[in-house]
Amino acid sequence: MSEVSGRHARQTHRAGSGARAAGLTLVSALVPGLGFVLSGRRKLGAFVITLWVGLLALGAYFGFARRESVIDLLVDPRELLIAAVVVGFLGFCWICVVVASHRLLRPITLSAGGRFAGSAFVGLICFAIAVPTTVAAQSVLAQRDLVGSVFASQGDSESATRPELGNQKDPWADTPRLNILLLGADDGAGRTGTRTDTVMVASIDTKTGDTALMSLSRNWMRMPFPTDSPLHKVYPDGFWDPSLGNVEQPEFYLDAMYDTIPKLHPGILGKSDNEGADVLKVAVGAAMGLDISYYMQVNLAGFQSMVDALGGITVNINYKVPIGGDYGTGEGAGAATLPSSYLQPGPNQKLDGHDALWFARGRYGLSDESRQERQRCTINAIVDSANPSTLVTKYQQIAAAGKQLLRTDIPQELLPAFIDLGLKVKDATVSNVNLDKSKNFPTGKNPDYAAMRKLVQQAINPATTPASTPITPTTPTSTTKPVDNPTPPTENLANACAYHPTEP
Repeated sequence: MSEVSGRHARQTHRAGSGARAAGLTLVSALVPGLGFVLSGRRKLGAFVITLWVGLLALGAYFGFARRESVIDLLVDPRELLIAAVVVGFLGFCWICVVVASHRLLRPITLSAGGRFAGSAFVGLICFAIAVPTTVAAQSVLAQRDLVGSVFASQGDSESATRPELGNQKDPWADTPRLNILLLGADDGAGRTGTRTDTVMVASIDTKTGDTALMSLSRNWMRMPFPTDSPLHKVYPDGFWDPSLGNVEQPEFYLDAMYDTIPKLHPGILGKSDNEGADVLKVAVGAAMGLDISYYMQVNLAGFQSMVDALGGITVNINYKVPIGGDYGTGEGAGAATLPSSYLQPGPNQKLDGHDALWFARGRYGLSDESRQERQRCTINAIVDSANPSTLVTKYQQIAAAGKQLLRTDIPQELLPAFIDLGLKVKDATVSNVNLDKSKNFPTGKNPDYAAMRKLVQQAINPATTPASTPITPTTPTSTTKPVDNPTPPTENLANACAYHPTEP
């Protein structure tokens, strides 16, 4: 008797109009399982609804209470593959529930035209479900590809300067400041070798995320090495050739070290996947009195793709910035050419990848100091552009650009800690330490590295001025008198990048 009454109830539900069935199907798509309940399959419907609510609750729990588990998932290639399969499977199950619900809710007396209209409506709903779940699964796979391509496991990569892995859960417990070398590789057609025209250090407070950005001029000479480094034995007075006299030596500029030293002295620091980066970590650390743990190297072509993937960046342009232009001097350079055009001054200028690249690297007729400032402002603009909505909607393009953009010795095992630190940096204060504004360094020929180390320490530790620096290199004799009590030229990067029309 109960079986007959249940069948009668389902037939009664199916005696309604096609419009009502379509509306109930839509509701059942928003609340999976509700269509089963409305069609009389109460137990099945209760099971599906309970499963759906449970998945939502589980997602909310991990999203809010177990953020570290989500971060671990985002950087583990094996777990990312599983996640992509799970997302695809859940999307398939969701579509099956919608189709089955409509079949049960559809009136049995519906005409052929009504059945076609209902099927078309269900097809649209299924398409609306399939698109985001497919995009989500593809984004997860893109993240897996990015992690595997850029970040190698500690055991699968070689570095002569990378610190050993410690406590992976709290790697910064004994590291109040983490120093990372940022390199911009300027290789391309018409150039010989790879030049690192952009050399910066990001010194990050691991507790607060407050970051100090410091730029080094590409034409600094006599870059020092620590006394315990094999390179100090080769260049005891810094990277230059004393036999040429106290003159400009472009082949011994900072931007030549990445390419030149590994060619002249291969393997001098030990096994490495990127000898040039290791050389610069040692030399820059010695020059600035910092212990540099990792590097991140940016390829300029990848930089352009990354900015385009982010939808552009917004910057203030305070003076005309050249697009193109070459002085035509130096090894590997072609004939002199004038800039093809200029980026015009103005506040809140939206730049695509091409223009953002020239905003960061344009140099014709301008000083290296102005370019360094624009590069720091570009980094700040990229951080501001990486908002959640952009990351969600354009993540596949961003991940693809990231594969071209980055090269690093940060091990895969530390990515969860780095993501957590990066979230702190995004909401913290980023300051600009402009070493070129000091009277200690009038030219790249005789930089005063001892005074520079004092400035750096005063900038990142303003409350205390240490009696000694962490690294003690041999500093060549300088024609510049050091400052006894240096005042670090530090300012908030947001203020430095504000709109204030001026001559560079």
